[in-house]
Amino acid sequence: MQQTRFPLLKRLWALVAGSSVVKFLLVGGLSFAIDLGTLALLHEAFHIDLWIATPIAFIISLLFNFIAQRSFTFRSNSRRDASFIKYIALAIVNTGATDVIVNVIAAAGLSYSIGKVVSTVLTMTWNYFLYRHWIFKKGKKEALETSPSSTDAARD
Repeated sequence: MQQTRFPLLKRLWALVAGSSVVKFLLVGGLSFAIDLGTLALLHEAFHIDLWIATPIAFIISLLFNFIAQRSFTFRSNSRRDASFIKYIALAIVNTGATDVIVNVIAAAGLSYSIGKVVSTVLTMTWNYFLYRHWIFKKGKKEALETSPSSTDAARD
């Protein structure tokens, strides 16, 4: 009876592979890194003005996030165009909500960074549920094909 050489890695991979929440957070972290890294590259290395570099970096990370959440996190086969329209609508709502939350908290005399943290936690929370149940919602047939009992059991 041979033991796995890397039991911790195997358990970590099982956690990632089996949890849409962990995948959601992982993709979100990668999206942030892409956003910040692209912004730094454009602004610092190519000397592109911040007001131009910021939205370019954000759009690149937004596209990465949509593709990764759709294919990796939620494994959705729903219509791409419909999902993307919903995704963009949510991004617009999130932008407005973030602006309101940050400014209300700053107006209350607290740091805008506290407002940013609060808005990030709130939008991240509702984003997960809206991604799962609205944007990347699985149809009945798709849900049956990717149910934990059929796919995860086959992997283990």
